[in-house]
Amino acid sequence: MQKFSIGPLEWVLLIGLSIIWGGSYLFMKVAVTSVPVLTIVFARVALGAFALALVILVIRTHFPKGVGVWRAFLGMGIINNVIPMSLIVYGTSKIDAGLASIINAMTPLFAIIIAHFATTDERFTANRLIGVALGVCGVIVLIGPSFLFNTEINLWGELACLAATLSYASASIFGRRFARMKLQPIQIAFGQTASASLVLLPISFIIDKPWTLVMPPEEAILSIAALGILCTAIGYLMYFRVLNNSGAVAVALVTLLIPPSALVLGIFVLGETLSLTDLVGMGLIGIGLVIVNFKLKSAHTISERNTATTSS
Repeated sequence: MQKFSIGPLEWVLLIGLSIIWGGSYLFMKVAVTSVPVLTIVFARVALGAFALALVILVIRTHFPKGVGVWRAFLGMGIINNVIPMSLIVYGTSKIDAGLASIINAMTPLFAIIIAHFATTDERFTANRLIGVALGVCGVIVLIGPSFLFNTEINLWGELACLAATLSYASASIFGRRFARMKLQPIQIAFGQTASASLVLLPISFIIDKPWTLVMPPEEAILSIAALGILCTAIGYLMYFRVLNNSGAVAVALVTLLIPPSALVLGIFVLGETLSLTDLVGMGLIGIGLVIVNFKLKSAHTISERNTATTSS
C-alpha cells in the first residue's frame, strides 16, 4: 500500500503547475481561432514529446522500454491527453475560459469518488469531500457565480469541459501505476505524450487535413509552442512528480489553484486590484486545501501506526 502526503516541494510544484496550466486556457483560446482542434492538440503533445526526448538525450536517461510499460503509456496518453485536451480546446471555443476553469475545478471531486472505488489507499472521507467542496465554492466566488446562471452559455461547450474533467480525474487514478514501475517523471511524461502523438497523428490528418489550411498567424503559432513546451513538457514533469509522491487526489487539487494563481499574477504583473470577493474566494480555497491536506497527513500517520503495530 502506498502512503501519500503533500510535502513542501509538492506544494511548490502544484502552485507552479497551476500558473502554467492557468495560462493554457489563454493559449488555447488564441490558437483555436485559426487552427482546428485536433491539429492544436496533436501539435501540442508532439512538440512536448520532442522537447522531452531532447532532455532525455541530454541528461542521458534511458528511454522507457517494455510492452507493458508502453501499453500503460498508451492508455495514459488517451485519457490524459487525447480525450480531455481535445474536449477542452473545443469547449473553450464555445464558452468563456472562466466557466471552463470552474468546471475543471471539479476534477478533485471526481478523483475522490473514482479513487474510493478504484484504490485501497485513497478512500472517500468527509474531510476530503468538505475540503474539495469548499475549494470549488471558492473558485465560483473568484470567477463570479453569474457564469453559472448565464442562459446564453453553450450546453455542448459545458458538457465537453465536464467530460474532460472526468477524463483528467480518471487519468490521475490510472497514472498511479507508474510509481510501481519505478519510472522517472520525465520518462512517464515522454511516454504519455509520445503515445498521444501517435494516436492523434492519423486522426488529425484525416479530420482536419492540415495541409489544406492557410498559415496561421504568429500569435497562434507562439500559443501552440507555449502549449507544447511550457504547458505539456514542463507541466507534466511537475504533474508526475506530484502524482508519484502525493497521489491522485493531491495532483487533482491543481485545478483549484489555477484561478487564484491567475488572480495573483494579474495583481503583480498587470497591476490589478484585489477585491473583498477575491479575498473570500481565495480564503475558501485555502481552507479547503488545508482540510484536504490535513486528512492526507492523518491517513499517512495512521497507516504508519498500523504498519508498526502489525510489525510488532
